[in-house]
Amino acid sequence: MAEQNTTKPKRPPQTRTGLTDTGVKKAADKSARTRAREFALQALYQHLVGRNEAQSIDAFTRDLVGFHKADSAHYDALLHGCIRDASLLDDSITPLLDRKLAEISPIEHAVLWIGAYEFRYCLDVPYRVVINECIELAKAFGGTDGHKYVNGVLHKMAPALRAAEVASDNAR
Repeated sequence: MAEQNTTKPKRPPQTRTGLTDTGVKKAADKSARTRAREFALQALYQHLVGRNEAQSIDAFTRDLVGFHKADSAHYDALLHGCIRDASLLDDSITPLLDRKLAEISPIEHAVLWIGAYEFRYCLDVPYRVVINECIELAKAFGGTDGHKYVNGVLHKMAPALRAAEVASDNAR
């Protein structure tokens, strides 16, 4: 009997692109601000779902693994600013929705808070970066198509809160 060749063909060497097989950034490649947004999202989720106090959420979040790699000043601004300005942020979001705010998942709600907050107060972050970061948050933590919803709402919100920047970008 003839022996069959049982060796598998070798795969070409893997190249490192900074993405996992699923297309998500590897943890080592995330910026400190991206990490801050992720921790803020988790903290805002606790606030929306559990109605926990900002101080207790903050203390809990700071003890999580990896927090030391996050931009803590940006995290503080997002967590405390979103909770403080919740009604103002909701007022910016609600007219752009096709359903009641209560029908939006808490993850998408928190992501929209982050987007609205950064549009309004973090003028050093370009509006396109805000939208992209929020889409990535929704992809990583939200429902199957939640990122599409977040994208649509934030694209409608940007001209209202960053009019000059959007106009300049559209003129190019």
